[in-house]
Amino acid sequence: MRMLDDSVPLPCSLAMSSPCRRALRSFALAVAWTASASVTTHAELRLPAIFSDNAVLQQGREIPIWGWCDVGETVTVDFRGQSYATVSKNGRWLIKLPKQRSGLPEKLVVRGTSESLTRTNILVGEVWVCSGQSNMEWPLSKSEDPQPAIDAASTKPLRLFTVAKSMAATPADDVNGRWELCNAKTAAGFSAVAYYFGVDLQRALNVPVGLIHTSWGGSPAEVWVREEVLAADPDFKRNILDPYPEKKRRFQESVAAWEKEVADLKAQGRQPTRGRPWGDWAPSQLYNGMIYPLIPYAIAGAIWYQGESNASRAHEYGRLFPTLIQNWRSDWGQGDFPFLAVQLAPWDKNKKRSVEEITATPTDSDWAELREAQLLATRVLPKVGMAVITDVGDKDDIHPIKKRPVGVRLALAARAIAYGDRITYSGPQFRSMRLSKGKAILSFNHVGGGLQVRGKSLTGFQVCGTNREWYWADARIDGRRVVVSHPKVTEPVAVRYGWLDNPVVNLFNVDGLPASPFRTDNFPMVTAPKN
Repeated sequence: MRMLDDSVPLPCSLAMSSPCRRALRSFALAVAWTASASVTTHAELRLPAIFSDNAVLQQGREIPIWGWCDVGETVTVDFRGQSYATVSKNGRWLIKLPKQRSGLPEKLVVRGTSESLTRTNILVGEVWVCSGQSNMEWPLSKSEDPQPAIDAASTKPLRLFTVAKSMAATPADDVNGRWELCNAKTAAGFSAVAYYFGVDLQRALNVPVGLIHTSWGGSPAEVWVREEVLAADPDFKRNILDPYPEKKRRFQESVAAWEKEVADLKAQGRQPTRGRPWGDWAPSQLYNGMIYPLIPYAIAGAIWYQGESNASRAHEYGRLFPTLIQNWRSDWGQGDFPFLAVQLAPWDKNKKRSVEEITATPTDSDWAELREAQLLATRVLPKVGMAVITDVGDKDDIHPIKKRPVGVRLALAARAIAYGDRITYSGPQFRSMRLSKGKAILSFNHVGGGLQVRGKSLTGFQVCGTNREWYWADARIDGRRVVVSHPKVTEPVAVRYGWLDNPVVNLFNVDGLPASPFRTDNFPMVTAPKN
């Protein structure tokens, strides 16, 4: 039997400001499980919900097992014929199992002084957190042609854990949920994107895959970031944290007015004419309720589908999204684990417009700017990938039902970034522009086997000259580059591609992955592009 101390690793340092790093260190010290002021004594031997029957433990890294018991009680964890023990401090204990390999189902037994807990059918494999807003939450049963996937679900060596929705003003110690076997019933209600990601990843790795789904429709990014991290950044503090108390006060007033209105109407024998008002999301509330309690469960990485609720603040998202990634990585204490995002799908806020109507309007686009902000995170942080889905959106629905390609592309990114497979995992991404003889010559990363047009000719490119008048450009593939021009733009200075809420674009690589929208400028758009 090995005796282990009851310590927790401090977060790794982030590439951010000194005040933010100091805030992180302060937080780590404040919530360390050895701190007597922050932990309540629990007499009952207890495990978090994430350690239920049917759980998947992460292979190839230390596995933290933790829980609660009486103060000073000796706790032993038995797994695969080995025992590991510690003495609890302040009612909470932590044991780290050494690295494990995938294998047959096992029992996990936790023993205290007078009682024990047994978890059965435990697997070791790959564990991924799947988070975001409604497009991550979207169930398999409501995706495109779901029945074949649902019918085959029981054959998949996946385990599924859905975190129950929970808002919390301060970090919670546990979530509601349990690990489920993958079958027709559990898969149908599970995240479609996460399910298809898990299926393709498991097929490639040939080990069990555990998926922890923790998302909430409509949630903005700041509710998934710890408050101390937001407070350490002057801009986030001013624009996100400081306005919230006043927003909360106004919301409470509106609720009180609505309640009075309902009471008055009922006294008159009449029915209310409007529903209960909804308030703003509180910063950090979903991090507190749905992320923090999962830490430090050993994971391979995270997939993320969110951004629609931040599109009106795209410039801010360019810093907020990397901050979220750094926050999670730091608090998990597993280094720079892979973080894979989905770029926003095409969508037209003014529904039912034709393509001609869309392309005839000025193209300053908050959705295009949000896509740009998402792409930025892949360039400023290590091990961040992105699935581009310009070809599977629905201009009339913010929830496109084609979820399988999304999950498949995330799995490609995971295979390359997390597991080192030498594959083409991304569509073309703009790298550089060279101007020559009235033409803009564009180079790309992630060309793979070459560039490809889906259709007769390339669409979605705009070009402007020194007068900043934009034109829908002629574009053609020239080897591994794209050449852009227009007869009325003799001296091009900037190019944009797919710069619309609902871009109609068709540049791919031959591996079948679409190019990310981009711009080479930051000019304001005043008039619509001309033909």
